[in-house]
Amino acid sequence: MATAAALAASLVAVTDSSEGGTRRKAPGDADPELLADVLAGVPAGVALLDERLRWQYLNPAFTAATGLHRADLLGRPAEATAFGPAAAVLRRVLADGQDRDQLTGGPEGAGAPVPPGLRVRYRALRRADRITGVVVAVLDDQAQGRAVPGEPVPAGPAQTRLALLEAADEQIGSTLDLGTTSAELAAFLVPRLADHAVVDLLPPEAEPPRIGHGAPGRLHRAAVSAPHAAGSPGPGDAVRPRAGSAAERALAAGAAVLGAPEPQDGCPAGTASLLVLPLAARGRLVGLLTLGRTAAAPAFTPEDADLIGAVTARAATGLDHARRYARSQGIALELQRALLSEPGNPHQNLTLASRYLPSGSASVVGGDWYETVRLPFGRTLLAMGDVMGHGVEAAVDMSHYRSALRDVAGMDLPPHRILRQLDAVISADDSARPATCLLVLADPGRGRWTLSSAGHLPPALIAPDRPTELLGIPTGPPLGTGLGGYEQTTHPLAPDQILLLYTDGLVERREEDIDTSLERLAALRLPATGNLDALLDAVLEALATDAAEDDIALLAARPTPRP
Repeated sequence: MATAAALAASLVAVTDSSEGGTRRKAPGDADPELLADVLAGVPAGVALLDERLRWQYLNPAFTAATGLHRADLLGRPAEATAFGPAAAVLRRVLADGQDRDQLTGGPEGAGAPVPPGLRVRYRALRRADRITGVVVAVLDDQAQGRAVPGEPVPAGPAQTRLALLEAADEQIGSTLDLGTTSAELAAFLVPRLADHAVVDLLPPEAEPPRIGHGAPGRLHRAAVSAPHAAGSPGPGDAVRPRAGSAAERALAAGAAVLGAPEPQDGCPAGTASLLVLPLAARGRLVGLLTLGRTAAAPAFTPEDADLIGAVTARAATGLDHARRYARSQGIALELQRALLSEPGNPHQNLTLASRYLPSGSASVVGGDWYETVRLPFGRTLLAMGDVMGHGVEAAVDMSHYRSALRDVAGMDLPPHRILRQLDAVISADDSARPATCLLVLADPGRGRWTLSSAGHLPPALIAPDRPTELLGIPTGPPLGTGLGGYEQTTHPLAPDQILLLYTDGLVERREEDIDTSLERLAALRLPATGNLDALLDAVLEALATDAAEDDIALLAARPTPRP
């Protein structure tokens, strides 16, 4: 009950400001139990979150307005409940103490979803000149006319319009992934402003035409909300606007088209009103948004087109950023794969297998690389490296490292001296990025591996009927630092052994100690006999995940017995 007085004071401020009045003196000296009774009887929905954004209090009017239950909220963090999409706004209120209004949009969360169209105010709770939580007040009630799914949100008052745009900023464009951003746009609009939505985009490789300068020949479907027209393209499918359709007219004119749907529009059954808007950024077309309403909702109006156009204009900028990012990542990925298509040819006394996988999240391409260099006397130099950073620049730097390695390796130096030379060459280039590197000189004739590391993870030694062993290697600083100080060590090379080199994307996990990650690799029982590609498949199946945060490169080597 200690917060009841402060909560009541904040409630007075919220309700006064919502009515356009001035803030009155809060009844801070009142009895907390009395204030709690007052809050319980207030017809406006009021709730309180502490400074860690955990729900601490909600009055009966709050549960009635939102449809949520006390058990779904109390003691839980905001992001784990139906108010999860508002967590970013709540954190901003905690940070700067400024009031913020927002329209709810039916986000999914624990318990029942919040009804869309509720106008909610978030206000900082202050005690002793310190922000100790956030008060949540529902400003709309049934008498004030709550927004109904499928009905237009009025363009005025301006405060409601701004709240809608702020909510769109918070909920659309959370990533640089085209599919995710498109799905966020569709989810924001349905059911808040439409009954169904379709987002079609230009492929990332296509050059966006200027808005109003003709329709592109092909789009790809990026997101579809339910219901979905039977037989129409789904996400990922290519689409071509039909002749005479509202989509073709909107693309050609670069302007919104609204009205009753025609057969060529391909809308879901029951669609009575159609709104098609081109998605444009920087004066160029990036896609198309198609919205529909059933007969149970009012038909789209020019005012709706204006409001939704303001929302989609911001979303289109995010989609354009995502398209550009996807395009650059596609270029980097092609460059990476071209450079890593095959390592160099080893001697016949060594069998190799290699693999490269880009990151599972948004195709983030890094600077992972591997190489083999054939040396005299039956020796083969194996290299595994990882340039710091991602994108085209990292892939280009990776090619520089491989070229420099081949040049220096031709001098037939031991591995630790090769690293010294590489470090000197790379550090002389101010634009080059640092990189880790592991060198292994395979010498089956003498039965030994010679290894040296520049900040790279240790290789794994795999042998029949033995646990996987991570070889201890003296580790120097990454290449490109100019610090030098590299050493080498040797290890017996047996005919039945496999040496596995890898980059950190295989084992590292966010917020996990690297020793724990390496222990996971060492605990694997891997096949030491048979095809090396089967071994790499087993390693990736055990350790790689669809949500890998970094790309992965693997290189496996096994001596080949002489006949």
